[in-house]
Amino acid sequence: MIKTGWVGGALALVLVATGCTAATSVGGEDSGGDSEPLAAFYQQDIEWQGCGEDFECGSYEVPLDYDDPAGERLEIAVKRLPASGSDVLGSLVINPGGPGGSGYDYVDAASGVVSRPVRERFDVVGFDPRGVGRSAPLTCLDSDELDEFVAMDYGGGGGGSDPADVSAAGLADMEEANRAFVEGCRERSGDLMLHVGTADVARDMDVLRAVLGDEGLTYLGKSYGTYIGTRYADLFPERVRALVLDGAIDPDMDQLELSVQQAQGFETALRAFVADCLDTTECPLGDEDATVDDGVDKLVGLMERAGEKPLRNTSGDGREVNRTRVELGVMAALYSESFWPRVRSALADAFEGDGTGLLMLGDDLYERSDEESYENSAAALVAVNCSDHPGPRDIDAYEQAVDQAAEEAPIFGPTLTWGALTCAYWPQEAVAEPEPMDAPGAAPILVIGTTRDSATPYEWAERLAEGLESGVLLTREGDGHTGYRKGSPCVDDAVDAYLLEETPPDGGTVCTE
Repeated sequence: MIKTGWVGGALALVLVATGCTAATSVGGEDSGGDSEPLAAFYQQDIEWQGCGEDFECGSYEVPLDYDDPAGERLEIAVKRLPASGSDVLGSLVINPGGPGGSGYDYVDAASGVVSRPVRERFDVVGFDPRGVGRSAPLTCLDSDELDEFVAMDYGGGGGGSDPADVSAAGLADMEEANRAFVEGCRERSGDLMLHVGTADVARDMDVLRAVLGDEGLTYLGKSYGTYIGTRYADLFPERVRALVLDGAIDPDMDQLELSVQQAQGFETALRAFVADCLDTTECPLGDEDATVDDGVDKLVGLMERAGEKPLRNTSGDGREVNRTRVELGVMAALYSESFWPRVRSALADAFEGDGTGLLMLGDDLYERSDEESYENSAAALVAVNCSDHPGPRDIDAYEQAVDQAAEEAPIFGPTLTWGALTCAYWPQEAVAEPEPMDAPGAAPILVIGTTRDSATPYEWAERLAEGLESGVLLTREGDGHTGYRKGSPCVDDAVDAYLLEETPPDGGTVCTE
């Protein structure tokens, strides 16, 4: 998935673009032999070992800095499920999104992620991107510090605060906390924080393609994973076999534009959730006579009350369920319709003063139950986002963007926009320069957009498909985040045919089932 980022103190998005390294020589089996500085990376072998049931695990090496391939190296963890059939086409590399999501762990869910016909013909392969999980994990704060960072209020110490109207003390606290986050990255992760942008990840994936023995890359990327695929296609268009970019990210935006537009996506999804809730027999947002606007207003009132007086937390860990935690819990539930019954129950408790259910929803999204995963996924999320697209260095720009967000996405917009503030303090030398990505000469690339997607608004898929020279748009009418294997036979059949036969659906195909 593509994560919203930290609602209170840190990055609010999810997304996009390049690392701090230059393109330089990309190496590979066609790179000219041992004289090429990257050839040794492309010619290495993975020593696969069994790691439970039918899975195999291993690792391969990449340069920390592609401008200095003779320098420090990183070890990238990789896992695969070998194809179950005999007529194997090659490897299908998969990524769940994030930033900070583990492709290595995603392979464990291969039976749900990929259809049986595709699993019969492809080895399903996932890797942890650099800085994530088992691949030189980056950290910035410990768990207690992260808890404070996530739940920061906007009033400068106790009390409620409206993210659209931040006090001077609240603003000073946010600046201090975000600077401390970046300094924590420097202290704990050193130069790694300068080399975790998506361009580096895309280059790592091309090394993986080569060592797997595939002439062209076959790839399924969800959410932020679509940006990895887009970046790959633009760097290596001639090495594209078939790329599925599901829950697409538009790479042509800065951090603040992304924040506001993602907030609009969450508000579209929220209205769909409220409408569904009002059709149930016990909806905490209103009875059968209530309108969607009534239900949304009731939910906003709950957020405002939590800002003034935090809800109870019965877990015993001492955390306050303030407005930021209520918002995070609700947004987490909007990623999938499967969460809707759980959020209805959590909201019912919240209206009685107990915010524990909403707190747990937010914890699940960021893997807080595992301390190491929590620390790393938070750090990776911020580091990749801030490396990929520039954010303003002037805090006045954030204040102006919050005013815009309050008009265009009043429920989640101000909070998500403040979340991008960390990038104002990210090392300048680590931040990619904006550039168009159209992957000239690539084979057809399939882009999937879901009309009421919460985290990646449908308009992003439209723009990405249009911007890619060979982009083909497939639309899923529906709710939830991403489209493949989400209950639409139309989408699933189109994706399977594309992966297996390299034949995309007609551009503009709309799936209503």
